[in-house]
Amino acid sequence: MFYNVVVDDGGKTTYVPTTPGNVLLAAILAVLLVSAILFAKNYTAKQNAEADDAAKKSGKLTVRQLVFCAMSLALGTLLSEIKIIDFPWGGSATLLSMLVICLPGYLFGLGAGLMTGVAYGVLQILVDPYILFPLQLVMDYLLAFGALGLSGLFASSKNGLVKGYLAGILGRYVFVVLSGCIFFAEYAWEGWPVVPYSLVYNGIYIFAEAAITLVLLSIPAVRKGIGSVKKMALS
Repeated sequence: MFYNVVVDDGGKTTYVPTTPGNVLLAAILAVLLVSAILFAKNYTAKQNAEADDAAKKSGKLTVRQLVFCAMSLALGTLLSEIKIIDFPWGGSATLLSMLVICLPGYLFGLGAGLMTGVAYGVLQILVDPYILFPLQLVMDYLLAFGALGLSGLFASSKNGLVKGYLAGILGRYVFVVLSGCIFFAEYAWEGWPVVPYSLVYNGIYIFAEAAITLVLLSIPAVRKGIGSVKKMALS
């Protein structure tokens, strides 16, 4: 009902969401986004200790956080289509999409970051699914992209943006390496054991994008600009 099983000429089975499946994914996406907003509002209220009770209870903060989280999802999805490296069996280095998805965690804390990351994974299933096994969907999309929300662990830390970004991509790296070992072992390069293959294969595109991002974040003007965005988000 929610997906079709498609077998190609080579006998490879893939799973493609049906229209009801896409509707369900859209509903899950909406729930996750609302959850992210609630976490964000709670974090903002704690950070903005000088705000009066009326301001905290108003809808203005919720609207602002909705805009920031929704824009992160939209921009991250757009940037994910600009691929610097694109491997045929899944995985690509994109133009800063992981940084954009890490931002809600940096802005609003761990809860909002995790919910936004999982929502981004659901959105990727809607936009560009590559599903060979049902459990692979959970690991590659929900857990791996959700791990980008670990950026929220360092939301209040000095140099929290860089620390959070590294935490997020390392979290994603762990899950995609596990997925490679479990679900994509047959694609290992000739003569390569599956674990080193998965470590290298997934490391190429993830750390290539990370290197570009960290160079960008080393520019003082960029860090200052993102810091201004955070002040705006929490004000």
